Amino acid sequence: MKGYLKPDTQKKSKHKTAVIKKTLNPEFNEEFFYEISLSELSNKTLEVTVWDYDLGRSNDFIGGVCLSCHSQGDALRHWMECLKNKGQRVERWHVLTNELPRSVSHD
Repeated sequence: MKGYLKPDTQKKSKHKTAVIKKTLNPEFNEEFFYEISLSELSNKTLEVTVWDYDLGRSNDFIGGVCLSCHSQGDALRHWMECLKNKGQRVERWHVLTNELPRSVSHD
């Protein structure tokens, strides 16, 4: 899994989990944090992508989700709930889409 808080001009927001081998249905139980003001956060997009790691070949995109003020449905509701509850954990499950985010990095 890779996570980015975009835009990321200084390329410091990347969070990458360990590879979970031998499954196309990985479960990640990881937390990551960003030091950012609420006013900055409202203009950001959190991109989370999941990839199939193949040794010696290109990684295959499995799915992803983007959370921002420009999202729709559950993703937008989750983002707005996060903005309203500063400093608190707001957890929610999301169904990954098969659409690769436009600004995703493949490294």
